[in-house]
Amino acid sequence: MIQLNSNPVRRAAAIASIVISLLATTRGFGQQAEVGPTDCRPIPRLIPPVGIEVPKRRRTDWLSKMDSLELAAGKLDSQLEADVAVLLKACRYAIEFREFYREKDFDKVDRLLQLAGRRTEEIQGAGATWPQAAGRQVRGFRSRVDGSVQPVGLVLPENWQTQDTSHPLYVWLHGRGDKVTDLHFICDRLDKDGQIVPEGAIVVHPFGRQCIGFKSAGETDVMEAIDFVCRNYPVDERRIVLMGFSMGGAGVWHLAAHYGERFVAASPGAGFAETARYQRLAPEKFPPKYEQILWSIYDVPGYTRNLFNSPVVAYSGEKDKQIQAARVMEEAFEAEGRELMHQIGPGMGHKYHPDTLKTILAQLAQVVEQGKPQSPERLFIQSRHPRYSARRWLTIDGAVKQYHDTRVDAERTGHSRWTLKTKNVSRLRLVLPSAENSSGPSGEILVDGHPVELSSDAETLLQRGEDGSWHVVDHFAKIRKRPGLSGPIDDAFVDPFLVVTPSGSSSSPEVERWTACELENFRQRWRTLFRGELRMKEDVEVTAQDIRDYHLVLWGEPSSNRVMRHVFSGRGQWTPPVRVTKEHWKVGDSEHAADKHVLAAIFPNPLAPEKYVVINSGPTFRQAHDRTNSLQNPHLPDWAIISLDEPPSAERPGRVVSTGFFSDSWQYDSNLTW
Repeated sequence: MIQLNSNPVRRAAAIASIVISLLATTRGFGQQAEVGPTDCRPIPRLIPPVGIEVPKRRRTDWLSKMDSLELAAGKLDSQLEADVAVLLKACRYAIEFREFYREKDFDKVDRLLQLAGRRTEEIQGAGATWPQAAGRQVRGFRSRVDGSVQPVGLVLPENWQTQDTSHPLYVWLHGRGDKVTDLHFICDRLDKDGQIVPEGAIVVHPFGRQCIGFKSAGETDVMEAIDFVCRNYPVDERRIVLMGFSMGGAGVWHLAAHYGERFVAASPGAGFAETARYQRLAPEKFPPKYEQILWSIYDVPGYTRNLFNSPVVAYSGEKDKQIQAARVMEEAFEAEGRELMHQIGPGMGHKYHPDTLKTILAQLAQVVEQGKPQSPERLFIQSRHPRYSARRWLTIDGAVKQYHDTRVDAERTGHSRWTLKTKNVSRLRLVLPSAENSSGPSGEILVDGHPVELSSDAETLLQRGEDGSWHVVDHFAKIRKRPGLSGPIDDAFVDPFLVVTPSGSSSSPEVERWTACELENFRQRWRTLFRGELRMKEDVEVTAQDIRDYHLVLWGEPSSNRVMRHVFSGRGQWTPPVRVTKEHWKVGDSEHAADKHVLAAIFPNPLAPEKYVVINSGPTFRQAHDRTNSLQNPHLPDWAIISLDEPPSAERPGRVVSTGFFSDSWQYDSNLTW
């Protein structure tokens, strides 16, 4: 059994053995794949590119040292173990995936192995000194998404450890670097302060899973990096600033709009803010309608009003093509009656003008000095997706129409009296005042002109009636689309998940072959692009605790995967919206031969409805979409029937026969089907 808490680098071989055992028994679609003993049709990776060969003697020496250091690190009884493991993972990945692009890069492995050795000796001896040091350092934390260790760069002010004060935190998101994998990121962070070093502030450089635009697991990575710094250093959480440039600027637009609660101010530099206009797509070149709908999850203009909750100062070089992002957002602000603060570097291309950057930092410093207000008079929530629909004490729990403009404007009209104006909202959740939250409402509020008397419980649930009136209810329907449980398929990979592989065989050789090839593609893609190891278990090893703790990503079919068989048995807490027999997958009124098709889907787990179950899919953006971070968005909705008459490719897992979104109550809806 694979231990979930084991070192992710050291357990890579164990994880691979599960998949390889499947692959060894199958026949593939074509040539041998890039890795693993499989004849699946190869799908070349774009990121990171394959680099130069390592001399055999040097490689042998490195592997010997790493084995010894990993053995020692595995015995460390210390919270600092991740600070060692992150260095060893960087070296092992660089060797395994050939992430060396010049001979000087070989020296980086020697450097990190020496550093890992020194850190191990310190932990085993008198104690670690680096966590208390000032200046540049690199540390590691374990991701809750997959348990992998991820690097984080820090720049700490002088004498921070002797000062009886908390410090502002500036979060800097890096630009795109196809070759800047863990090894190179760590060395850069050890050698360079970075673009900004505000006086008296702590600066954190999240890795963000390298090159996925700080989306998907990358957005969780940024939030966890912030949490890591706040746990370990004296950070004033009311004074956290978000900045970045290029891909990092796109990340700032995204995170400020979707996670603005964390930040006192944001400053995106260049980057992109949406998909279609950035890609210069004419309507006749648009993808299928469901993909256009899925753009709205990350396209920032649909979240514009969230950016009114705290200051945003955009930057563009005067001659930079990526000024387009700020122009788009200027239009979005203007459409809502606001003006975007936009600083432009005179004569500059794709870089900062030093004087303009100084101006921006001075503007941000004024906001930092004030900090976030404890009790703001107004709150704005605008969303196209339930995951991103909360602000302080107010959460949009449901929308009348999915993926449409959904918003709440809340304004204080008395000491604890608030007036709420909604659009496309069906359910609201209000957290009432407490010692930790004195700014929330109490007594009576006004929602869309309807007075509502709040309950005396810790929270109040409001349901919209068909006539538009609002009423307090005791509970919402258990099976419903809501924050953290709304689809599409990709939504599962922002949170902790467990991949469950089949212990049995499929009755269809074609299904068996597709499952093995796509599972291996998922595993390798998670390693090379998402920079982590999948939590994996065979179906016979899954425990009740696993079902409670994780979204389950099930591969195969009910005949081969016993957990999937339980999910579709009809004996769970609810009945899935897709039916299956030995002969067919049934979605709505349509049937698809089970020996010629596979189902990819997401819905609440009937065995644990607070979690997802995902069927036969990893993240749905694939290798072809890695050419630009603006395409690293969901490409399939809640469910899809995949025909095996077309092999998996860099663009899709096969021919999409039918696909769609489930309804708000997680049922098949013909109006949401293509």
